[in-house]
Amino acid sequence: MFDHIPILSIVCYIPLAGALLLLFINKDQGKAIRTVATAIAALDFVVSIPLWFTFERSGELFQFRESASWIPTIGVRYEFGIDGISLLLVLLTTLLTLLACLSSWTAIKTREKEYYFFILALSTGMLGVFMAMDFFLFYVFWEVMLVPMYFLIGIWGGKRRLYAAIKFFLYTLVGSVLMLLGILALYFFNYKSLPEWGGLETGIQTFSIERFHEIATLIPPDLQVWIFLAFFVGFAIKVPMFPFHTWLPDAHVEAPTAGSVILAGVLLKMGTYGFIRFSLPILPEGTRILLPWVVGLCLIGIVYGALVAMAQKDMKKLVAYSSVSHMGFIMLGLFALNGAGINGGILQMINHGISTGALFLLVGILYERRHTRMIAEYGGLSAKMPVYATLFLIITMSSIGLPTLNGFIGEFLILVGAFNRVWWWAVIGALGIVLGAAYMLWMYQRVFFGPITNPENEKLSDLNGRELLYLAPLVLLCFWIGLYPKPFFEILDKPVKYLVERVDPDYGKGASLAPAATAVPAAHGGAHGAANGSTDSGHGD
Repeated sequence: MFDHIPILSIVCYIPLAGALLLLFINKDQGKAIRTVATAIAALDFVVSIPLWFTFERSGELFQFRESASWIPTIGVRYEFGIDGISLLLVLLTTLLTLLACLSSWTAIKTREKEYYFFILALSTGMLGVFMAMDFFLFYVFWEVMLVPMYFLIGIWGGKRRLYAAIKFFLYTLVGSVLMLLGILALYFFNYKSLPEWGGLETGIQTFSIERFHEIATLIPPDLQVWIFLAFFVGFAIKVPMFPFHTWLPDAHVEAPTAGSVILAGVLLKMGTYGFIRFSLPILPEGTRILLPWVVGLCLIGIVYGALVAMAQKDMKKLVAYSSVSHMGFIMLGLFALNGAGINGGILQMINHGISTGALFLLVGILYERRHTRMIAEYGGLSAKMPVYATLFLIITMSSIGLPTLNGFIGEFLILVGAFNRVWWWAVIGALGIVLGAAYMLWMYQRVFFGPITNPENEKLSDLNGRELLYLAPLVLLCFWIGLYPKPFFEILDKPVKYLVERVDPDYGKGASLAPAATAVPAAHGGAHGAANGSTDSGHGD
């Protein structure tokens, strides 16, 4: 369908074109600015939807390829392509950008043109990261997206917005510089060192991600370890993993609601996406060598994030620390290095974007009405806001992994994958789930049940039509993934098999994945090939 149409470039640059269009609207025309920005985001989401239907589940690993010469002197190409993992993240990005614009209509009253300009520009940066098939291009988009988020936090944030914005920028920049060193190490290894390894062609100047996948087994283990560490810092800061997480609560609390939604829903996934796309397939030996240390940090993050979340008095900070715990859980699944764990980790990336994005939207609605996020200021809200209380309960249950909702599917697969690798990893992971249920239900009980003790809450109104409009898609997705996850596992089947084949030396021998092969389909009829012992590599090389 899109053989001769650069559909990925169109999806990527529609928000940027819309951002530039906003520059021609008078800054005093707030309604026009809001309407145009939301219409552009809606158009981008609509244009991205056909990718879901035209993506060939059993076709090439990377599809919708676009390629053109860019900087031939050093072998840089403008190259786009997506696999099943990228596809889900692209759709999540276009959806959350639209919902972020809708949620900002009454929340943002100053410098609206600049605000929506940065939201749309940020969307292009995020989409470019998920679509880039050239390391140089990937790095350009990775760096570019920092700027809009810096301004969104620094201009429209809370009282400590400048501190939070600078901290976010510096943390990410440090990680980005180390990641760049890792990219350059791969580049020069490919260009200068390969003649020593079997007489492969020499003088290949390229930043092609696929090329680095091809030469992965030729990279010496000690070099893999160093490059893995360089990538690890860059990606772990973005996840964020313990102990690189300290920028996240400040950024979340100070960011405007839409900024928190995009930060939690998409930006954090770029760290896990980096591990999936680069660290695991390109540096498999380095991954296995450092596996105990990485998983150790994951397990600490799961428990630490949950315990700190339990102590929070600010709803937004509680949700922020819950992300530290949830993202640690996702990383545990990915580094289980088997089909069940990686399937669960990737699906949980999408689930976290949906449920945590919705939580920030819900907290933002309450903040707009009362201008406080302190849990102690509320109580008995279910009597005044029954629809709001119902939706908040659904999203809370989704976040803690209640069966029939999306969180359960991802958490179950992660636990299966972790148990398959080392049983006590799953035990500690399960502890994080129990603690997560404790702090989420305790928050809900204090905010919505009991008598209304604060007279300010007597005047609260329930959700209006616009608020229902931007919350409804997320609630529907929670039920869709929870009740019928098969389409998502079909999308993920080939890229997950490819990853497991790369990082698990026993893959295909039935040694390490046999238990998952029976457990996953039984629990989730859609994961029929997620963790089996098939030797279909799914190579797109």
